Amino acid sequence: MKELLELTDNGLYCPAADVYIDPWHPVRYALITHGHADHSRPGHQKYLCTHTAKPVMRYRLGHHSHIESVGFGETVRIKGVAFSFHPAGHIPGSAQIRVEHKGEIWVVSGDYKLEADGVCEAFEPVKCHTFITESTFGLPVYRWEPQSVIFDQINQWWRANQREGLVSVLGAYALGKAQRLLRYLDPEIGAIYTHGAIENVTAVLRAQKLRLPSTIRILPTHKKKDFEGSLVLATPGAMNSSWAKRLGPHATGLASGWMQLRGARRRRAADRGFVISDHADWPGLLEAVKATGAARVLATHGYSDLFSRWLSENGWDAKPLDTQFVGESLEDESS
Repeated sequence: MKELLELTDNGLYCPAADVYIDPWHPVRYALITHGHADHSRPGHQKYLCTHTAKPVMRYRLGHHSHIESVGFGETVRIKGVAFSFHPAGHIPGSAQIRVEHKGEIWVVSGDYKLEADGVCEAFEPVKCHTFITESTFGLPVYRWEPQSVIFDQINQWWRANQREGLVSVLGAYALGKAQRLLRYLDPEIGAIYTHGAIENVTAVLRAQKLRLPSTIRILPTHKKKDFEGSLVLATPGAMNSSWAKRLGPHATGLASGWMQLRGARRRRAADRGFVISDHADWPGLLEAVKATGAARVLATHGYSDLFSRWLSENGWDAKPLDTQFVGESLEDESS
């Protein structure tokens, strides 16, 4: 008997509808949870995503791509299978995808977090029989502080660097994390400059009425004196490159859930780590799983083996699912 969703060489496949969810090789029809590169890949004949995710996907995939979109909670029927997209709280437009056929309900989480960040649509639990969940930070050590605490730390760090005559260079993903940081940086401290990759994505989201403070794209014509007292928002890959040398004396910070581990900060040679993630922490993962009411849980990307083992030992029918999704990386693969 075929499962409602199956893992194939191309990714998660729904045989009854002949569609894929976040496939990693080109297919005829792809339902996409969100615009990060490990979930939204080029080459598919047809895409379906949320209205909010569509502009960034079109920017990244090109205007030649055939991208259709739906509203949150709207049902689309494909060959008798009902699909709907529900807020995942990960980045603007991110969704969990609900799949229903002949009374059986599965939910594919994509990436998600439970803390409402004021930037993207807040996570909503969806009842189901089988829940495919990410487990990027699926260990008890990962427990996030409220984002207000972290943003206060970042702004204090910026002020302290400014007093020392240092530019503050803060590393973050170009899509999602960068805009979340921008929303809560204090523009009263100084000017905010951005790496071109971040500014490009931010411009797309500004056009969707996302409220963010003013930023300045870094251009070849800028001089070191222009950056004095400022904060520069950069992609992680640019932080320790020749690009950063033009900024003059600076301190580096990296915003990532991995900053909870000191070794990760050392590996990236950052002066300061800020523990903030667009993925659920350990309590968030457990809360999300419980809220679905699912009896069966399939855990993917991250600590999937350990997380599914814990769930199995605590009453769930759980096992890992081996996919090509990245979750949160210290590099730029999913930015």
